[in-house]
Amino acid sequence: MNVLRGIRWPYAVIALIAVVAASMGLLRPQLAAAGVPGFTLSATDRIKQSPPPALFGDAEITPVGRLADAQRTKADALFAQWKKAHGTARDDKAFTAWAARQIPAPPAAAQRTAELRQVQALAKTRTAAGEKAAAWLELNGKKDIWKLYLHDRGELAPAAKDTAEKAGLKAALKLAKTISDQLAAKDRQPAPYVLDPSLRPDKHIKPGAKGPYSYPSRHAARSAAAVTLLSALSPHRAEEYRWMQDEVLYSRLYMAGHVTDDLTAGTLLGDLIGDYERTVAGH
Repeated sequence: MNVLRGIRWPYAVIALIAVVAASMGLLRPQLAAAGVPGFTLSATDRIKQSPPPALFGDAEITPVGRLADAQRTKADALFAQWKKAHGTARDDKAFTAWAARQIPAPPAAAQRTAELRQVQALAKTRTAAGEKAAAWLELNGKKDIWKLYLHDRGELAPAAKDTAEKAGLKAALKLAKTISDQLAAKDRQPAPYVLDPSLRPDKHIKPGAKGPYSYPSRHAARSAAAVTLLSALSPHRAEEYRWMQDEVLYSRLYMAGHVTDDLTAGTLLGDLIGDYERTVAGH
C-alpha cells in the first residue's frame, strides 16, 4: 500500500519525513551496533540489548546499604554549611574544591589491610551467578541505570522539564567522576585486585603496578549523586533507587574493585554532589 498516494505537496514531504524518522527510530539500535557514523545506542537501548540478570539478594546488600545511609545523613549536614555560605547559585569550581576537602583521608594501612582481608574472604564465596550480576552492575552502574530511571520519569514529564532534568543528571555524574578522579590521583590507594592480583586474574595486573587507584569509588560517587537527585525528583521511588545503589556498591566489593572505605568515601562525595545539583536546580 502506498501511504503517500493522494497526499498533496507539501503534505507528501511531511509524511515522507515522518515515515523516515519513524524508521530511523526503529533502526537506530541496529545502525549503532553496526558502527554507522552518527548513530549511538542510548542507555535504554544498551540495557534492552543486555537486560539485568538475577541480582544479589537483600540479605547480601543490606549491610553496605546501612553504610550508605550513614553517609547520606553526614552529607546533608555538611551541605547545609555550603548552602549557608554560598546560597543556591551554581559555582562548580568552588563547589568542586569544597567537596574534595570534605572527604576524609584514606584509612591507615592497618585498616585497609583488614578491609582487604574482608574482600578476600568474600571472593571465596563467589558463584557464576554472582559474577554475572556483578559484571552487569559494574558496566551499567556507572551511568546507564540512572539514565534509564530518569528516562522512565521523563515519559510523563513536559519536554522542557525532561530536558532540564537530564542536564542536571549529566552534570551530577560528570562532577562525581571529576572529583573522585582528582582524589584518587592524590591519595593513590591501589584497588584490592592490585594489592592481590589473584582476586581478579582477568585484569592482568603487571608486577609492581601501583594503580588503578580506588579511593574514593567512582561507582559509589556516581550512584549516590544520581540517587540523591532522582529521589528529589521522584520521592515515591526513592526506595527503589536506593536498592539499586546498594546492588552497585555490593558488586564492587564482590569483584574486589574496592574495599569498604572506598565505598563510603565515594558515597559521601556523591551525596554532596546530589545535594548541590538538586539545590542549584531548585528541586
